[in-house]
Amino acid sequence: MSTTRVIAFANQKGGVGKTTTAVNLAAYLAERSQDMLVIDLDPQANATSALGIEKQPGHSAYAALLEEGQLPGEVIQTAIKGLDLIPSEPDLAGAEIDIAQSEHYLHCFQKALAPLLAEDRYDYIFIDCPPSLGILTSNALTAAHTLIIPVQCEYLALEGLSIMTRIIEQLRTGGANPELTLDGIVMTMFDGRTRLALQVMEEVKKHFGERVYETFIPRTVRLSEAPSFGQPIMLYDPRGTGAQAYHALAKEFLRRHRSAHHSPFGEGGTTDPPSPERFGGQATDLSRVTRDDGHQTTDATEDETVKAEPTPPFSPPVAETET
Repeated sequence: MSTTRVIAFANQKGGVGKTTTAVNLAAYLAERSQDMLVIDLDPQANATSALGIEKQPGHSAYAALLEEGQLPGEVIQTAIKGLDLIPSEPDLAGAEIDIAQSEHYLHCFQKALAPLLAEDRYDYIFIDCPPSLGILTSNALTAAHTLIIPVQCEYLALEGLSIMTRIIEQLRTGGANPELTLDGIVMTMFDGRTRLALQVMEEVKKHFGERVYETFIPRTVRLSEAPSFGQPIMLYDPRGTGAQAYHALAKEFLRRHRSAHHSPFGEGGTTDPPSPERFGGQATDLSRVTRDDGHQTTDATEDETVKAEPTPPFSPPVAETET
């Protein structure tokens, strides 16, 4: 029986740090002597680019999904020892149509993954899913043992989290993947200068308890730049706050996986998804949050910035001075 754990990284909302988390967590786990494989199941091929691999037509999981090829033959070694990749390509988008014509369309990727699991050569296989709830993502969730949901520390991200938790329950109760569990929620793009970021974190922890990783990922320029250079953050900026955060996340990940998981939604949590409106009984003004470039909007007031530092294991500085 294979000991490889298959973990999908999914969130139907784009721009939440899903690929960044899958790639960088895998890199730091490989550094800690874990045999890792990242499968890029997103036709945008962002994970492929982030690991410095050039997109090539015909090199992806496409053929294996249609039972016209084998996934082991698509494995590529990356620049990081112990970290392999099955790349993606834009043509993989066509698989959505081709798979839909199959009788057991939800299980195509599960069948394709079987030869890799039989080899038992990896400790963990990470699947980077598309930012949608289409057939590719559904196939990944059907094949996975667990799911990690990266969630941006902003108001609208809670809606995506609510949808993902419902999908888990549907796949479990519908019989497509009765064993699927929520491995954890990783809070990303955290900006300690805004009260909203802490409110979102508190709301998520209230509903999901221990399933929320203690380590959170700060919003940094370096993390955004690294993929354009085809490098994980451990190579691009090994001493930066982003690297420190993912290093801490890798240690916490391994610590969690040494102990058995409990309920699908975690000890001390609830299956009821959080509501974006639940912030002291009123909605938060979205005109007063942090922009994508990491700076507050000019109309933000002083009472919306918080002076309290986030709690360990990783505490990013209040503001970065990177250039």
